[in-house]
Amino acid sequence: MPAAPPLAVTADPAAAYPELPRLRTALQERDWDRVTTILAEQEAAGRTRLIRFAAESEAADQLPRERLATDPADTLAAGLLAGRLIEQAWKVRTGARAQNVSRLQFIRFHEILREAEQVLIDAAAYDPSDAAIWTQRLITARGLQLGKSEARRRYDRLAEHDPHHLPAQSQLLQELAPKWSGTLEEMHGFARTAMLAAPEGAPNAVLVLEAHLEHALLELKGDERARYFRKPEVREQVQEAAARSILHPAYQRTVGWVAVENTFAFMLTMMDDYAPAARLFAGLGPLASEMPWSYLGTPVDLFTQFRDRAIKKGGAR
Repeated sequence: MPAAPPLAVTADPAAAYPELPRLRTALQERDWDRVTTILAEQEAAGRTRLIRFAAESEAADQLPRERLATDPADTLAAGLLAGRLIEQAWKVRTGARAQNVSRLQFIRFHEILREAEQVLIDAAAYDPSDAAIWTQRLITARGLQLGKSEARRRYDRLAEHDPHHLPAQSQLLQELAPKWSGTLEEMHGFARTAMLAAPEGAPNAVLVLEAHLEHALLELKGDERARYFRKPEVREQVQEAAARSILHPAYQRTVGWVAVENTFAFMLTMMDDYAPAARLFAGLGPLASEMPWSYLGTPVDLFTQFRDRAIKKGGAR
């Protein structure tokens, strides 16, 4: 009997998280009770991620807007609506560096973000413990260029209720990166502090890799970049992060695991550490994620190229 053909690689998170297609369908069918139930079943980080994933759909616009008009205290509706506005704003701005974004793009970008910001301000007043609201307030703070102090203030408010909220930590790390308003020292320092503070087995150690990728891929070029990935201290830090997270007995594949393991697979392949990368790719199957692949190009294409190289050179043992 011939072997089944391999599944096509996809970066759609719905392929990994069955909650997401159910959530998308509930939004499309305008079933707010079902939307609420699906998200209430999630732990905090998973809820934040699903809200962000769902916000990519046009169905996350009208229904949450109508729900918020009926009940201004519904922070779930606020989170979905704000997430949708943030998606729309970033499509206008694009992912280009600031010098390559036009004045008109910036004007419209800021207009949409200010609308999202007002939705989030109101929601935070109703429920200051909602991590999804504060996570998105970190995104609007960055887009509106409110600065590190304000971003830190917002993160600290979130951390009062959830000190290891990885989606928010990833957003703050972006703020601390040189491409926005930070420095390499601040970015790496925050990543390591957050990793060590989190329980062992938690996925937060991936922040260390996110900082290394920001450093190498956005601040370095050519041979200097290649040398960075070969540094012994970088290898040691990646191994430590893996031991504290994806290789730890307490590690669990909760919503968001695909991006975590893709980041490790990407980093290990860039380091020419092919055997552990191959094992990760084998465990991922066809499941890619937008980040970190979009640093270099099209996620599905790059995932496939890196996977094939890792398996060829490292073997899926």
